[in-house]
Amino acid sequence: MLQTQDLKVVLDAETGLVKAIDGLSLAIERGETFALVGESGCGKSMTALALMRLLPENARVIAGDVLLDQDSLLDLPESAMRRVRGARVAMIFQEPATSLNPVMRVGDQILETIHTHTALRGQAAQAKAIDWLARVGIPAPSRCMDRYPFELSGGQKQRVMIAIALGAEPDFLVADEPTTALDVTIQKQILDLLVDLQRERRLGLLLITHDLAVVSGMAHRVALMYAGQIVEVAPAEQFFQRPRHPYAELLLKALPDAHKRGGALAAIKGNVPPLWLEFKGCRFAPRCQRAQSPCHEEAPELLAIKPGLANHEVRCFFPAGADGSAEAAPLLVPQALASRAVAGPGTEPLLDVRHLRVVYVPRNGLFSRAKPTFTAVADVSLRVRAGQTLALVGESGCGKTTLGRAIMQLLRGSAQIQGQALLNGQDLFKLQGKALRQARRDIQIVFQDPFASLNPRLRVQDILEEGLRSLRPEWLHTERQQRLRLLMDQVGLRQDALDRFPHEFSGGQRQRLAIARALAVEPKVLVCDEPTSALDVSVQAQILNLLKQLQAERGLAYLFITHNIGVVEYLADDVAVMRRGQIVETGPAPEVLGSPRDDYTRALLSAVPRLSAGGAA
Repeated sequence: MLQTQDLKVVLDAETGLVKAIDGLSLAIERGETFALVGESGCGKSMTALALMRLLPENARVIAGDVLLDQDSLLDLPESAMRRVRGARVAMIFQEPATSLNPVMRVGDQILETIHTHTALRGQAAQAKAIDWLARVGIPAPSRCMDRYPFELSGGQKQRVMIAIALGAEPDFLVADEPTTALDVTIQKQILDLLVDLQRERRLGLLLITHDLAVVSGMAHRVALMYAGQIVEVAPAEQFFQRPRHPYAELLLKALPDAHKRGGALAAIKGNVPPLWLEFKGCRFAPRCQRAQSPCHEEAPELLAIKPGLANHEVRCFFPAGADGSAEAAPLLVPQALASRAVAGPGTEPLLDVRHLRVVYVPRNGLFSRAKPTFTAVADVSLRVRAGQTLALVGESGCGKTTLGRAIMQLLRGSAQIQGQALLNGQDLFKLQGKALRQARRDIQIVFQDPFASLNPRLRVQDILEEGLRSLRPEWLHTERQQRLRLLMDQVGLRQDALDRFPHEFSGGQRQRLAIARALAVEPKVLVCDEPTSALDVSVQAQILNLLKQLQAERGLAYLFITHNIGVVEYLADDVAVMRRGQIVETGPAPEVLGSPRDDYTRALLSAVPRLSAGGAA
């Protein structure tokens, strides 16, 4: 149904010509789920934009073709391409906050798609839009039609984006991280919906994601991308049972779970190389433990491993199992982290939240109807001790992010807040001016949406140094510069990233910048709002190792807001489960995750995707 033939895309940048996609060939059938995975910055999202002809202004296709049912999309005039987008091919974008129109109501944005590509009008179109909002799990869908995007949570915005993409019932769907901002229950609902649509309409699906558990349960075939090239493509079952490329092996070893608690994850050393370089040998060779002299001298081609595995191709001179061995030699053995002192029950908590209540009181206009107040957080108490991690989990819209922002004093003037948030015995709700700024040295936040939280007009160096100058004025300029370079290494970015703007990075790279900004002032408490949701598994492993190492060295306390249960199993000491603004279950992580007592917790855990080798049915 959809093919790319030796597709090459370049970008004009200050550093030179960037080869974002270098010779990409794919073929995806009707009714097939084809997963494209790989590290942030390898070219996955650029592939999706090239298929939709939505490349940025500085990018262009220099070779190859994109075929949809044998029709060349690259040859179509823009007026014809607009009829293709939405009707025949639709896309779910990675960042809904920047893809939804902020000045249009949600209903109008869905109706725009329906009116443009279908014959439905009036009440019929309205009913169709409401039905799609209901199918993607939006509560009270008819009320949501009148809301603006800023009134929705991150997960709700993602569901609205999916409803817009599916509104005209396209034949082919390009899904770029469609479940990144979703909790596990809504994620399962969305993935089940996509599977049902495939069965009903033989929908072709290109799934771009870093969640290998989702891939193992949904995909028929998997392609692994690295530095603008496909390095391995195989049926899902073969890919997860016997990965052949060293990069694939390391990705699977980097996944967090309960069995790896107390040890470091197998993070891949180094970074994806800059794509403006002229490559001589294998692009993964500098990071590969199995690289030999041919790997540095000659570029391998994407070839079938052997005649018996014609549908399993790999770009490697020395793939796993090529010499007849059953298993490849271990590449990276995780080393145990330094043991950390766990605070005892009698230790005073570093962060003590008592009976927190957050109520939103809408501002009613002169001619608008009065709107009821909304209680986002109702009587929540939490305690986080030094050197410990409390994971806060729950569905999107349950109040997790609101709780984190309230603790950080970011809701003053927009909500009524009651209760206490004690940091080292000081009530944050009573601090003002200089006292509050000094307290913020000790408590920082990593926001859920990195693109919205990074100033687009500042270079990365200015963004990071802004906090240092404000909260750590005693540090000299040279000390600040040294600190910034060290931070880039710690979060897995090259030091030349300091001279670039946020829009020049991928979503996962922007998330790493947000984490670096929070860590820059050396806080004692870190409120992490989905800090690894936009990261691929290799960088996630690097960040989780960093967070655990900092916790071991400095006794950092983490309030970790997430929907990734694998991360919770690996990282958390305690877990609190939140529903509709209240804590329904809390306790040590092994107990809550192993023997949940609340029905909601059991339902939440049953929806968690688990890595399997079976692939899609």
